[in-house]
Amino acid sequence: MDQLLTLTLYSRPGCHLCDEMKATIDRVARSIPLTLTVVDISGDPALEARYGAEIPVLLVEGRKAAKYRISDGELRRILEGRTTA
Repeated sequence: MDQLLTLTLYSRPGCHLCDEMKATIDRVARSIPLTLTVVDISGDPALEARYGAEIPVLLVEGRKAAKYRISDGELRRILEGRTTA
């Protein structure tokens, strides 16, 4: 499993669910190689319109994988599925 997966987290400051999802990603990243980009949607009208009611939104390799919450186990399963495909 040496392929580096690309994750994107759409969030905004002060969002406790965003902080929880980021913590989950950080824990899983200790055992699965990945790169995370956190995108602050506040101040971007297009991103606010697209993701504002659903944040946090997590994309794995550009595809929506989760919104609101994800457990360590769920994220691990999604990422392991991506690396074997």
